[in-house]
Amino acid sequence: MAESHPRWGFKKMYAYLRNQQGISWNHKRVYRVYCEMKLNLRVKPKKRIPKRKATPLTQPDAANLSWSLDFTSDSLSSGRAFRTLNVIDDFNREVLWIEVDTSIPAIRVIRTLEMIASWRAVNDN
Repeated sequence: MAESHPRWGFKKMYAYLRNQQGISWNHKRVYRVYCEMKLNLRVKPKKRIPKRKATPLTQPDAANLSWSLDFTSDSLSSGRAFRTLNVIDDFNREVLWIEVDTSIPAIRVIRTLEMIASWRAVNDN
């Protein structure tokens, strides 16, 4: 079994032996045989990632300097999923546009942003 399923660990092999093969060994006996055959898989230690320095978020000085986009999804009572694209001005937290549909492709996102940019006076800084 270890040759045909090399990535299986002790618990998976024990469950297979109990449920599929009908062998009534207890878990201690299976573990002893598992260790004697040197099948213990090495547990890789977690890679330590250096802590990043927290920096406070900057608040824009005027409206239309930066916008935030957010995609959310939910489902109707019929089970059909829908998505929303929310565009928010970071300066005054004003919602500029909400686009709702079952699918929002990238071309539609670009078209929506260009429409908002033509409608609002965009500051090019």
